[in-house]
Amino acid sequence: MSMDTIDFSRLPLAGQRVLDVGCGEGRHCLSAAYRGAAQVVGVDLAEKDLATARQRQQDFESGHGALPPITFLKGSALDLPFEDGSFDGVLCSEVLEHIFPYEAAIAEIVRVVRPGGWVALSVPRAWPEKICWALSDAYHEAEGGHIRIFEEPTLQRAAERAGLRFDERYGAHALHVPYWWLRCLFGGDDAATDAWPVRLWHRLLLWDLLEAPPLTRTLERWLNPVLGKSVVYHFRRPAP
Repeated sequence: MSMDTIDFSRLPLAGQRVLDVGCGEGRHCLSAAYRGAAQVVGVDLAEKDLATARQRQQDFESGHGALPPITFLKGSALDLPFEDGSFDGVLCSEVLEHIFPYEAAIAEIVRVVRPGGWVALSVPRAWPEKICWALSDAYHEAEGGHIRIFEEPTLQRAAERAGLRFDERYGAHALHVPYWWLRCLFGGDDAATDAWPVRLWHRLLLWDLLEAPPLTRTLERWLNPVLGKSVVYHFRRPAP
């Protein structure tokens, strides 16, 4: 699924129990289940997003058949309601930039993944994010907005201090960067989506999502290492 930030083809999903911390509306949960995870749990604080995630699961299954079990729970990344080592893999995508004590959230993630298990973390890339902040206060000052920019290699070092071993790093969503720059240029709030350049770029993104044309797929693959809106890190929790 092209809207996935985490590249699940790089992860051993088959038969695994997976946790999505800050699952939002459930896109990564659905993808993990569809791609072979045996069980998926999504945790988020927003009841509205969890309700949307459950509805999306129902809609997907009505059109594609039953998925492996997916459970959506209300909970905090700072106090995950699971026993130590409960999951084979844990992902946390575009969440840590919203949390003040982000290192405490990483510690919880490490706690609930089993020794030998994997962790995938993603945050906005620093330099495109800085441009968004410079263009619009509304972009990051909205309730629940971004409270920090992760300079390299801050997140990797924090995860390593928490006990994880770094595996790889890659970018995602390069074509989304101009959209957010345009949106911030026209004010950064929801009203900015009415501006014609923003609407035009949004149409391009929808075309890319629905049709996956070779032109945009190839262009994004080339641009992701330097322009990707998100940076994804894969880690392992070392086995004893």
